[in-house]
Amino acid sequence: MFIAQQKRKDNIAEYVLYMWQLEDLIRAYKLDIESIAENVINKMTYGEEGKAQIRDWYESLIEMMRLEGVQEKGHLQMVKNTVSDVTDLHYALLKSPKYPGYSALFYQTLSVIGAFRQRQDNPDAEDIELCFVFLYGVLMLRLQKREISQDTQIALTQISKLLALLSHNYKLYLNNELELDEPEV
Repeated sequence: MFIAQQKRKDNIAEYVLYMWQLEDLIRAYKLDIESIAENVINKMTYGEEGKAQIRDWYESLIEMMRLEGVQEKGHLQMVKNTVSDVTDLHYALLKSPKYPGYSALFYQTLSVIGAFRQRQDNPDAEDIELCFVFLYGVLMLRLQKREISQDTQIALTQISKLLALLSHNYKLYLNNELELDEPEV
C-alpha cells in the first residue's frame, strides 16, 4: 500500500507494473488473505499499525478482484483506468506541437511496439498498454531468471525510454506543470 502510493505519485509506469505484480501475487495465494498475511505482510518491517493497514488494503484488493471477476486473469478497473489516463495523455502529447521530443521518441519506438503487437492475443490494444504488457513480460522473465535475448533488450531500452518520458510528463500533468493545447471549441 505504502509502496503503491509512492509509486503512483512518483512514477506512474512503475505503479502500473507494481499493481499488476500484486494482482499476480494475490492470485498465487489463491486470494487467501491468511496466506498473504503469513507469507508477505508479516515479513514486512512496518509496525503493527502499518501491517494492519496493509492487510486491510490487501483485503480490499481481494474483494475488488472478486467483484470485478479478475481472480484468474485480467486487471482491476482502477489500474485499467490509470492505463487509460496515461494513454489519453500520450495522445495529447502527440497532438501538441509543444512536445516534438515525445512524438519523435514515440515514432522511433513504434516499430518495436508493432513487432510486439504481432505476437499478442489482443492486436487492438492501445500502443501504451502494449508497452506496459511488454515491460511486465520482461519483469516476469527476470524474476524467473530466464535469459533475455538481445532483440528483447533493445526493445526494452526503447520502450523503457518512452514510458519513462511519458511517466515524467504524467507527473507534471498531475501537478499542473504541463502545458497542453486547449481543445478547440
